[in-house]
Amino acid sequence: MAAPSAPRPPRPRKEPQPLVIPRNAAEEQRLRLERLMRNPEKTVPIPEKLNEWAPRPPPEFVRDVMGSSAGAGSGEFHVYRHLRRREYQRQDFMDAMAEKQRLDEEFQKKLERNKMIAEEQTAKRRRKRDCLVVKLITRRTWDMLPIHTWFLFLESDQSQERVSSEDDEEDGKEEEEKEDDAEEPSFVMGRG
Repeated sequence: MAAPSAPRPPRPRKEPQPLVIPRNAAEEQRLRLERLMRNPEKTVPIPEKLNEWAPRPPPEFVRDVMGSSAGAGSGEFHVYRHLRRREYQRQDFMDAMAEKQRLDEEFQKKLERNKMIAEEQTAKRRRKRDCLVVKLITRRTWDMLPIHTWFLFLESDQSQERVSSEDDEEDGKEEEEKEDDAEEPSFVMGRG
């Protein structure tokens, strides 16, 4: 018989928590969050994304080839049955993957089509708004224009004034050149 060891100190008792049975998914989620927030320093286990099931690839080399001779043993049928089941699973998996790929392609095409339609509608509405702004600006109905279009109009007026002043300067230069043209003789020597 072994010698008795020193008595252990008593463990601190945790308060018993009431048993709460969640009635719905939201309550269950709330209980989980409360349990996680009791000890915020503790790391939270985040499950990794499960890989999709894929059938085992067919063997590269088949060692136990079944013969076509009569009188096969009673265990051969079970081997054949498992091979057949595995092959059917593989074919079903390939069909499902092809269907999924087809649906993904259709979805991408539909997204592109919807995006093009939305862009066309946006462009049409933008043209309509621009036409309305131009009409309101030409009528000078400032009370109907939003404030940000006032600044656009003022900027466009200033830029038009700059363009018109540049045009006036160019016209002035052309007039000076025309005056210089008057000094040239009106006939050409040597022709006759």
